[in-house]
Amino acid sequence: MSALALVGTRRATRVVERNARVSVRLWPAFISGFFEPAFYLFSIGVGVGALVGQVQGPGGPVAYDQYVAPAMMAVAAMNGCIFDTTFNFFGKIKYAHTYDGMLATPLGVPDVVRGELTWALLRGLLQAVVFFLTMWAMGLVPSVWGILSIPGAALIGFAFAGAGLGLTTFMRSFFDFDYVELAIVPLFLFSATFFPLSEYPDGLAWVVRFSPLYQGVAIERALVLGEPSWTLVLHAAYLAAMGWIGLRVAGNRLGRMLQP
Repeated sequence: MSALALVGTRRATRVVERNARVSVRLWPAFISGFFEPAFYLFSIGVGVGALVGQVQGPGGPVAYDQYVAPAMMAVAAMNGCIFDTTFNFFGKIKYAHTYDGMLATPLGVPDVVRGELTWALLRGLLQAVVFFLTMWAMGLVPSVWGILSIPGAALIGFAFAGAGLGLTTFMRSFFDFDYVELAIVPLFLFSATFFPLSEYPDGLAWVVRFSPLYQGVAIERALVLGEPSWTLVLHAAYLAAMGWIGLRVAGNRLGRMLQP
């Protein structure tokens, strides 16, 4: 790595440090994200699971709580990243003018974007790790392949963090974030999160196959249940491309917005 790249990395860590300090002061909001997916797991995966019994997993029938748990881990990774890269990111641009102050220092726009992405990834990954430990304690990680679901969660976080940063640069006001909710809720409900694709109508099943969260759910479920296959490479490539494109869009647009 060149000296210039090292300097850029160090500058980006200052953005991460600033966000961490703010989160410490606002710790109730920070830790709330650790509980929501776990509540869904207990109420739906365990409670409803007793009524559902088994469903078709990647390698055959599995208990419903084992089917739902990896999907909830993917949701935890998505939610942990999307909040910081949408609502928080927009507030810093539009109202707090946080980045105006940052750019008055040696920090540049690439440092800001990399720092925000890194912070979102750390938050999302931390939530996913806590959720993984909860799954493991409940006996819902039957395969040693399951440990790879943690880097899988990092990839999911990268995809949604990059997309969040890129799309937020197009937002005009907080009213536009209704569209974020309009996208996140259907993704949560219709990404084979709670039922196999075979239970969906054919047309909807094909839509689900191309949705971003489904890629993450498929990766996490296959790894946790110990059923990896070559198709995971395609899911991973989709998520990597999604994050990279979003990151490029965010860097280009933020530069024009803050340094016209």
